[in-house]
Amino acid sequence: MAEQKNLHSMHNNKFTKALALFLPGIFLLGFNLGTGSVTTMAKAGAEYGMALLWTIIVSCLCTFFMINLYARYTLVTGETALQAFKKHIHPAVGIYFIIALTLGVVGSVMGVMGIIADICYVWSKTMIEDGIAPVWFAAFFSALVFFIFWNGKTEFFERSLAVIVAVMSGCFLANFFIMMPPPVDIIKGLIPSVPQQSDNAGAGPLLIIASMVGTTIFSGLFIIRTTLVKEAGWTLKDAHTQRNDAIFAVAMMFIISASIMAAAAGTLHADGLGLSKASQMIELLKPLAGPLATSLFAVGIIAAGVSSQFPNVLMLPWLLCDYNETKRDMTLPKYRLMVFVMCLLGLTVPLLGARPVLIMVISQAFNAVILPLTVACIFYLCNRKGLMGEYKNTRFVNILLIMVFIFALLTSFMAVKGVLQLIL
Repeated sequence: MAEQKNLHSMHNNKFTKALALFLPGIFLLGFNLGTGSVTTMAKAGAEYGMALLWTIIVSCLCTFFMINLYARYTLVTGETALQAFKKHIHPAVGIYFIIALTLGVVGSVMGVMGIIADICYVWSKTMIEDGIAPVWFAAFFSALVFFIFWNGKTEFFERSLAVIVAVMSGCFLANFFIMMPPPVDIIKGLIPSVPQQSDNAGAGPLLIIASMVGTTIFSGLFIIRTTLVKEAGWTLKDAHTQRNDAIFAVAMMFIISASIMAAAAGTLHADGLGLSKASQMIELLKPLAGPLATSLFAVGIIAAGVSSQFPNVLMLPWLLCDYNETKRDMTLPKYRLMVFVMCLLGLTVPLLGARPVLIMVISQAFNAVILPLTVACIFYLCNRKGLMGEYKNTRFVNILLIMVFIFALLTSFMAVKGVLQLIL
C-alpha cells in the first residue's frame, strides 16, 4: 500500500512538473483566446469564408516573434516591459500603456460577459421554454471569476485556466471536424487577399482584419509575458524552455482560431448567413450541424470567455504592481476592490441591452491601434548595447521588427478606417 502511494505521488509530481513547463503558455492562450477572438474569427468565417485565414497565420507568426523578443529582453536584463519603459524610455510611456491597456480591457470585460450571457440565454431556451435571463448568467460567471481571484495566487489562476482552456480547445477542435468547409477553400485562404464586402456583412473586411490582428497580436500579451517570465524565475539558461512554451501557446492559438473560422465558414457562410451576434451561432448551427455541434460550440465559447476574464480583470492590478515594482499581492484590499469593479462591469451589456459583438470588435480594433508603439519600444530597448550586451538585436531581427511595425501601422489604419465606416 505504501509503495502504491509513493508511486502515485511520483506520477503526480512528474505531471505537475510537466504541466508547470507550459503553464505560462496556457495562461497566454487563455488570455488571448477569449470571446473576442471567438466572435471575430466566427464573424470572419461566417461573412468571408476561409478567405481571411492568411490573417491568422501572419498574426500568429508576428505574435510568436514579439513574445520571444519581449521574453528575451527579460531573460537578459531581469526587467519586465513596464519597468524598462519607465527606466529607459520615459515614465509617461509606462503610464500610457497602463491607461491604454486598461481601457481596452474594460471594453473587453463588458463585451465578453455580454456574449457569454447571450450564448447561455439562447442555449437555455433549447432546454427551458422561456430560457433564463442573460443577467443571471452574467452575475453567475462574474461571481465565479471573482471567487477564483479571491484565492490570490498566480499558480491557482494558471491551474484553473489550464482546465478551462483544455475544455475550450477540445470543443472547438471537435467542431472543426464536424463542420469543416471544403479543403480547397482552406488552401485558398492561405493566399493573402482582401475580399469584397458581402451583402450580409455587418462590418467591412478591413475592420474584420484589424480586429483579427488586434485580438491575436495583443500588446498586453507581450507586456504580461515579461511578468510571467520573471515570476517563473527563468534566466538565459531557460531560453529553450521559454521558446518551447511560446511555440505551444502560438500553435494552439492558430489551431483553435482556424477551427472557429472553419466551423462558421462550413455552415453559416456556406448557407449565405452572416453573423451580427454570437448567440446566432446557437440558433443557426442547430438545424445546420445538429445539437451536438451546437452544444460543443456553446461550451467552447463559454470556456473561452471565462478563461479570458481572469487575465482581463487582473490586468490593471498586475500592471500597477509591475510599474511600481511592488510585490504582486492580490489579497490587498485596493486590488480586490479594483477587480470587484471590473467584474461588475460584466453586468453592463445584459443590463443595458447593448450589442456585445459590436463592443468586442471595436475593442479588438482599438488594440491594433496601440500595437505600433509596442513594436517601437522593444526595437529601441533591444538595440541598446548597454542593456542587451552581446544579445543586442541582429540586423535580421531589426528587419523583421521593421516589417512588423509597418504591418502594425497598416492594421491601425484599417482599424480607424473600419470603425469610421461602421459609424458612418
